[in-house]
Amino acid sequence: MKLLASTLTALSIAFASAVNAAPIELKFSHVVAENTPKGQMALKFKELVDQRLPGKVEVKVYPNSQLYGDGKELEALLLGDVELISPSLSKFKKYTKKLQVFDLPFLFQDMAAVERFQASSAGQELLSSLESKGLVGLGYLHNGMKQLSANEPLYTPADAKGKKFRIMSSDVLAAQFEAVDAVPLKKPFSEVFTLLQTRAIDGQENTWSNIYSKKFFEVQASITESNHGVLDYLIVTSAEFWHELPDDIRSELKAALDEAVAHGNQIAAQKAEKDKANIMASNRSEIISLSPEQRQQWVEAMKPVWQQFESEIGKNIIDAAVAANQ
Repeated sequence: MKLLASTLTALSIAFASAVNAAPIELKFSHVVAENTPKGQMALKFKELVDQRLPGKVEVKVYPNSQLYGDGKELEALLLGDVELISPSLSKFKKYTKKLQVFDLPFLFQDMAAVERFQASSAGQELLSSLESKGLVGLGYLHNGMKQLSANEPLYTPADAKGKKFRIMSSDVLAAQFEAVDAVPLKKPFSEVFTLLQTRAIDGQENTWSNIYSKKFFEVQASITESNHGVLDYLIVTSAEFWHELPDDIRSELKAALDEAVAHGNQIAAQKAEKDKANIMASNRSEIISLSPEQRQQWVEAMKPVWQQFESEIGKNIIDAAVAANQ
């Protein structure tokens, strides 16, 4: 009996050791291709974790909506079906209205201002604004500044009057186009090319990389270099998963993620310039550069949107974003 008890004890210890030795699985799900800045960031994160936490954490990357599409990934994260996702900032209105600050038109002068704000105490506090909803923001990933494209040239706000523009599901973006008497239509990203091609809509707003990779420039006569807004992503995990990790594992994962994000943001900046040049070289779409006077007309027309959403976002957050331009 003693021998049997000893054997069972030894087996129990061996089993427990084997269980304890099993690596933590971290599924990173995203909706774009691996050759995009987001895709490259995810792969860099996996590479760094493989190097620094071998046998302790196993990162599995699922690109191109292999697991979940745009509309389902946040739900999947909260259910524990994935551990890491990176939706656009506009996707979080249901969880916090403070992140709507990134949709405000003409708030940031350039991506350098965006980075200064995101690195500021106000920008970092926004990462934790989701915790009451069970989410933890871990970092910001860039796509770039948005431009306006249309079937007809857009020089001044008057040129947008009555035209239909596709937008993401954002009340701020809807108000932005309503401010210039245009018609905003909330439509899935996957439908934009067809909507433009068939002239079901007149135009859209997007970054240079999205306009190029999705071939929107082939079905739009002009693109106005407005730089009127920012399209970024928030890397997010579930609070339950994140806080249950051992401290040393969590800190190493955060360091690897920060490094991967810096890598992805560098690629995003390079890609924006390259894709803009590719569009210019194609001669398929005219790129319009606004004069200072023309740009100011757009600013004056859309800036009242700030006041419209100030109570939801918080005046202190908007002020901090404005201060980042200096």
